[in-house]
Amino acid sequence: PLCSNNNPYASFGATLARDEEQNLWSTPHDVTHTEADDDRVLYNMIVVRNQLDRDSEEWQKLNYDIYTLRQTRKEVRSRWKHILEDLGFQKEADSLLSVTKLSIISDSQNMGKARDILLKLSEETNIFPTSWELSERYLFVVDRLIALDAADEFFKMASVVYPKRPSGERVDDSQKAPQC
Repeated sequence: PLCSNNNPYASFGATLARDEEQNLWSTPHDVTHTEADDDRVLYNMIVVRNQLDRDSEEWQKLNYDIYTLRQTRKEVRSRWKHILEDLGFQKEADSLLSVTKLSIISDSQNMGKARDILLKLSEETNIFPTSWELSERYLFVVDRLIALDAADEFFKMASVVYPKRPSGERVDDSQKAPQC
């Protein structure tokens, strides 16, 4: 064959073996990540941080930003998993959320519907943080939910579990009841 998996140089460069520092998702050695825009942003932050002196203020700031981004991703994934499990996908939740470079859209006719549902989830629920840029990863997950005829139920559950607050309504420490 023209492409051989036996080539020792095939993994050289951008596809170098991933360790915890190069991992683009949320856990060490996670092979389920795609190389989407949000992954490239994280990767670039890691590359820049690794070129800085560990004792520098810039390194500390970038390290904090990387940690925060990873924690946000974990939280979003946890929210999705929680809803999937509540919908009865306890055993399938992890595989439904697993997106790799080899993942494909099950039906190209569902692509528009998947985008609409993902956008609706973003606009009408708090399943994603306010500053979150929609991830291509969740487009694949919504496509899978459409194929399982569970996308509408997922949206309904997300609306109940993570309702969107009106834009003027914020919950912060000054609005919480004082604790005695």
